[in-house]
Amino acid sequence: MVAAIRIQSEPFDAAAETAVLAAGRGDIGATVAFTGFCRDEGGRLSALELEHYPGMAEAEIARIAHEAEARWPLMGLTVIHRFGLIRPGETIVLVLAASAHRRAAFEAAEFMMDYLKTRAPFWKREHLKDGTVGAWVEAKGSDDAATERWSG
Repeated sequence: MVAAIRIQSEPFDAAAETAVLAAGRGDIGATVAFTGFCRDEGGRLSALELEHYPGMAEAEIARIAHEAEARWPLMGLTVIHRFGLIRPGETIVLVLAASAHRRAAFEAAEFMMDYLKTRAPFWKREHLKDGTVGAWVEAKGSDDAATERWSG
């Protein structure tokens, strides 16, 4: 299986992506989709700016996807990550995992998100409603802890 990986500025449609992944497939018993959205951070955020290194980001996501494919019996994996200026309520990331059984699909999707949060080369900067541009957002220790549970 080859994972579908896209990094794009345009919004995506999670239902349409699921339909593409499952089209004509009688062997898929479960798909699990995680869609991440931009939050308004209590009303103070007007947008989140996401940057990445083209080529490097795709390669790292592919590496993580190959690891997921080695760990679980997946029948399909789609990862879409957006970049650019993203407004509250807009989508940022989609991870879609397909397998014959739900547990593999759930675990693979969670694994992918944990690794995307900590290892994929994306940088986030807040744009505030007062017109100021904030600092680059630091990684959270809780994200690192979530990723650690997959090692070993």
